[in-house]
Amino acid sequence: MRLLLFSLRIIPVTVLILLGLLSVTLIFPLVPMSVRLAMNRYWSAALVWLCGIKVQVHGDPKLDAPMLWVANHVSWVDIFVLNKVRPTVFVAKSEIRRWPVIGWLVAGAGTVFIERNSRQAIRRVGEQMKQRFDQGHVVGLFPEGTTSSGFDVAPFHSSLFDAAIRAQIDIQPVALRFFHKGRRSIEHAFVGEQTLVGNLWCLLGVRQVLVQVEFLSIISCDRCVELGRARIADYTHGRIRAAVLPGEADAQDGRAH
Repeated sequence: MRLLLFSLRIIPVTVLILLGLLSVTLIFPLVPMSVRLAMNRYWSAALVWLCGIKVQVHGDPKLDAPMLWVANHVSWVDIFVLNKVRPTVFVAKSEIRRWPVIGWLVAGAGTVFIERNSRQAIRRVGEQMKQRFDQGHVVGLFPEGTTSSGFDVAPFHSSLFDAAIRAQIDIQPVALRFFHKGRRSIEHAFVGEQTLVGNLWCLLGVRQVLVQVEFLSIISCDRCVELGRARIADYTHGRIRAAVLPGEADAQDGRAH
């Protein structure tokens, strides 16, 4: 059954990915960022649907103003799940650029890549984030710096919070929770030595995959300035971690998108 389902899904997913690569190569260089982001949203929604992922949105995502979305990181699909809610410019570790196919797609969609061990790189990324904020975009940040099982949240790197504080931009924490057949699951987390192909096999070969996206209450820019980047990173981490840890919040209620 897994092989049959995988075979049925991998063909349209491959076609969609090829169309995405053609778009970022031939169309994106010719159109403004607003058009790229809109195309990216619809393409991401199609990819999530073809992968058999149901998305439930909890809370009130900010959809009409510049914003920093800070989320825990579980899988390569996180980017596309959030893009489905609102076109988002992501800050991602430089290793993602080298991922086959997915790296090319997210790079073409305007992702800002960072070498985390370089102070100059952090400063350059901060400047690019400010440009996106000035254009009214939402920037997505995964401050753990890597993916996790989805059952806990690793400590946050605080350096890139500074860009939002300097730009006086509100921050909205986002908690991602993965389910399989109605129960919290680590099966689809992209962690350890697993390859992208191996993760696709786990994802495309099963049914009833659900990602809950909980948008927590917004932290005002004034509050961010008051706390400073290190304390606001810790505060945001605590709120997301409380929403991610398994517990009563695991009930599958919410608004499906």
